[in-house]
Amino acid sequence: MLSSGQVAAPPTFVRLAAHPLRWRLMTELADSDYRVRELVTRVDQPQNLVSYHLRLLRDGGLVTATRSSFDGRDSYYHLDLDRCADALTDSGAALHPALRRVAETPTPPVEQQRARRITVLFVCTGNSARSPIAEALLRHRTTDHVAVTSAGGRPKGRLHPNAIRVLRETFDIDISGQRPQHLDILAGRTFDHVITLCDRAREACPEFPRNPRRVHWSIPDPATAGDTDQASYPAFQRTAADIDTRMRHLLPVLTAAAQWKDQP
Repeated sequence: MLSSGQVAAPPTFVRLAAHPLRWRLMTELADSDYRVRELVTRVDQPQNLVSYHLRLLRDGGLVTATRSSFDGRDSYYHLDLDRCADALTDSGAALHPALRRVAETPTPPVEQQRARRITVLFVCTGNSARSPIAEALLRHRTTDHVAVTSAGGRPKGRLHPNAIRVLRETFDIDISGQRPQHLDILAGRTFDHVITLCDRAREACPEFPRNPRRVHWSIPDPATAGDTDQASYPAFQRTAADIDTRMRHLLPVLTAAAQWKDQP
């Protein structure tokens, strides 16, 4: 307990987020995963300064970095939104107990009655693991009220068995009848959101009409995590959990987009 006249230091999250440049970096990373040089361009600050503040955010547990699977000299930075939500709750409670979040606020459902549904495309290179998992989870979470598909630049001949298994065992979703498809068959289609899930696919993903919102999720290929399907299955479990977490944060964005499109 503090003695009279003492003032408690602000919580770590408040100290980190209060800096204007760090807040700008967090805002950019809340939308998509980015490399340092991309963040430098987006915030218009020197690279050494951006790298310094990214390191502070990493040390604070708010930002993580993963080595690019396309170019090993690069890393993608990702904002942990769940960690931010917990830190905001703890910061509020530090100010006053009444500000502690009692329960999770339910995510508002994506608008159901629409003249045209929001359209989302997920892309990874082989369209055999990450993007089909994302497609299935978004369709499951929105009960088909979002038009969602997935494709790849170099599609495999079949879905990875572990992609089928993890969705069935963890989410009770069956995609065994689905087959990978090539991005070429979607040429000319319009999408509201195009989300790439592997670094190579991000570099090769074509442009689509009407400037869809482009987002990147830098997620390693779980199929490379073991020599056998059994050995790589834990990586598929982690990948599915990561995608499902990101999906929870995507839903409010889709809801806001649906409401905006419904404006007269």
